[in-house]
Amino acid sequence: MKALDKETAIARMNTFGRNGTPFLFVIDYMQEHSYVEPLDGIDASVCLYQFRGAGNAPDAGARYARTIDWEFTPPAPADYRRSFDTVRRNLLGGNSYLTNLTCKVPLRTNLTLKDVFLHSHALYKLWLKDRFVCFSPEIFVRMEEGRIKSFPMKGTIDATLPHAESILLDDAKEAAEHATIVDLIRNDLSMVSEHVTVASYRYIDRLQTNKGPILQTSSEICGMLPGDYTKRLGDILFSLLPAGSITGAPKPRTMQIIAEAEGYERGFYTGVMGCYADGRLDSAVMIRFIEQEDGQLYFKAGGGITAQSRWESEYNEVIQKIYVPIY
Repeated sequence: MKALDKETAIARMNTFGRNGTPFLFVIDYMQEHSYVEPLDGIDASVCLYQFRGAGNAPDAGARYARTIDWEFTPPAPADYRRSFDTVRRNLLGGNSYLTNLTCKVPLRTNLTLKDVFLHSHALYKLWLKDRFVCFSPEIFVRMEEGRIKSFPMKGTIDATLPHAESILLDDAKEAAEHATIVDLIRNDLSMVSEHVTVASYRYIDRLQTNKGPILQTSSEICGMLPGDYTKRLGDILFSLLPAGSITGAPKPRTMQIIAEAEGYERGFYTGVMGCYADGRLDSAVMIRFIEQEDGQLYFKAGGGITAQSRWESEYNEVIQKIYVPIY
């Protein structure tokens, strides 16, 4: 698989869509490096994928029979707070309404990247040999029969807490964060489609993890695509990037704040991955992500910060997200 620059990736996706060629795409956060490969040309010894049950790994999802060793070194609270304070200062200054702050966490586990791919339970999974594994629950966009749909996911809580669902839905900070993202995604979809509507607002998803169940809130936003959309898949998709749910609003200024606050390169983490086949495009935001770097594993995780956020709560939410859905 050869990494492509943005212009080449867009042109390749447009050509594959025009010709009806099924293909896989993987795009990094900054859209500087992408993989766009015909499905029949993917080497399974280098790349495995499974999106909503379809992919090139028939044994994916097999039960993991061993005990999982899982230890990580969370960010030093003082370091996290410094990053949080940078974000909050910009929020209070009116430079952003919502900023997604993430971090890179050293991880020690007996699981290999391929183990995580083969045994985790997630809507969307991708493994690149000796690079990373992603097991994402978050849909980015789906295009089918002239319609585009997006499903932003914001708001997380431990499902075992008493009244967890009502606590999550009634949380003013979480509600404000979710409303901002829905508005951002609605505006993004309006750039490429018409008659954009919010079909479902703040519904609950339950996710199982190796540390127990969690609840997350999502919404569904829909629009009508132009008649020639299959010939312009690359143009349409890249115009929506990076995903609003992992940047914030307004997007360009918030990305500058993220670069200042985070102090590391996200790489493919929080990019998008997906497939196009039989006239349907399906994609996911690349969250829940483990990367291998010089023999060391790192889990990348984060969450949305608003002016109402408290750093302690956001710090704890990051730690809650450092899991694998193997059970």
